[in-house]
Amino acid sequence: MPFEPDTSAWSGEGTFTQLLIDRLSGIAGVRLVRVEDAPATRSDADYNFISNELFVAFATTDRQERFKRFGWLPGRRTLTEKAMTLAGLEVLLTAMADVGAPDYGDEGMLQYLRSERIVPPYQTRGYKLVELVRIYEAGTQRRS
Repeated sequence: MPFEPDTSAWSGEGTFTQLLIDRLSGIAGVRLVRVEDAPATRSDADYNFISNELFVAFATTDRQERFKRFGWLPGRRTLTEKAMTLAGLEVLLTAMADVGAPDYGDEGMLQYLRSERIVPPYQTRGYKLVELVRIYEAGTQRRS
């Protein structure tokens, strides 16, 4: 199945978020990525804090399995298996030089925190841009 990005709930802010979307599009086991702005986004005179959430759906494959009903009656059932897990995605993203290892990761989430100093042209003072990106598997419970 082709890769499907859904950016309808995303403002488009965050260069690292865009980099992650581009890298996820090249991974064979990733089918869908939904990007959303998180409610923690803030802006002040000295800094901008951007928080985005990525929900990743993995491709699935079906396979037939034989089994016996009541211990003797043969039957078949179809099992659906994911092509990748969040832990497998972490390994692939860590191997990419421009993404690297997440700053925090557990069985339900990967979290990246990036910061950079931005000095716009014709201004004496710049601001600090802090970008927080969390990656969840689609269909799991949202954390508070």
